[in-house]
Amino acid sequence: MTTTIRAITPADRVDWLSLWGDYCRFYEADVPAAVTDNTWTMMMDPVSPVHGLVAEVDGRVEGFASYVVHPYTWSTRPACYLEDLFVRPQARGRGVGAALVRALIDAAGEQGWGRVYWMTREDNAAARRLYDRFVGRDAFVRYLVPIAGE
Repeated sequence: MTTTIRAITPADRVDWLSLWGDYCRFYEADVPAAVTDNTWTMMMDPVSPVHGLVAEVDGRVEGFASYVVHPYTWSTRPACYLEDLFVRPQARGRGVGAALVRALIDAAGEQGWGRVYWMTREDNAAARRLYDRFVGRDAFVRYLVPIAGE
């Protein structure tokens, strides 16, 4: 099994849409088509802070990560927020998710980012096992105020 992590490209749209749909269903999220289209557009725009990676296993796209590189107030270096990570169920347990996370951590070193961070649901035991291999969780608690229309 050969896993390759690379930047997402326009040719990945069909595979990404399939993975994105599975990801949204996993989180029981009803993401409007306009939001999905906007997310794709941002990842394809080279000046956007939103980027994407795909994981190919033996030439087939089996996972993706979307991330945002942004300034933050505690450093002069940007931060990277891993916003979404998903691997097809049949490809799990083969190091695909770990390869996506490792690629972002490596990019942080190469690009001079100050940190890479992410969240997952407390009950997502599989993701937490993966993430705990990189770093333990911190003591922060997230607060989320939905604004009308979101």
